[in-house]
Amino acid sequence: MAMPQIPKWHGDNGEIIACTEKIKVMTQNMTELHQIAQDALEDALLMGCNEQQVRQYLLDLVAHLENPYR
Repeated sequence: MAMPQIPKWHGDNGEIIACTEKIKVMTQNMTELHQIAQDALEDALLMGCNEQQVRQYLLDLVAHLENPYR
């Protein structure tokens, strides 16, 4: 499955993040995250895990990330 298109990133103030270096880092991070999640899903399926359960856990994992800057 192809990775979803990378969006234009926005700051909390609504302005588009235009810094080339920041965009590059975000693209690299999202690409790596996609590949790791894909590998984890494939491994789980090969081990006989339920696909929907694994997908739900990945969603829960993201939902429970903490913002350390608040």
